[in-house]
Amino acid sequence: MPQIQLDLPEDVVEEVRRQAEARGVSVNRIVAEMVRGGRASGWPAGFFDEVVGGWKGESLVRPEQHLPEVRDEL
Repeated sequence: MPQIQLDLPEDVVEEVRRQAEARGVSVNRIVAEMVRGGRASGWPAGFFDEVVGGWKGESLVRPEQHLPEVRDEL
């Protein structure tokens, strides 16, 4: 597998290590996912489960929608 050497700020390195340990994967995998994520389009993995599907309150109800008001033309 090809290799690349990066010089990163210490806080970035610590964050990558923390994420790798928390997920039980290699640092290489975390960095590869970050690089792929930077060039990918669309919603991030798990977005709808974590953000949209993460509502824990009462069910949201959309109020009745009225007809738009009629305005005079300019």
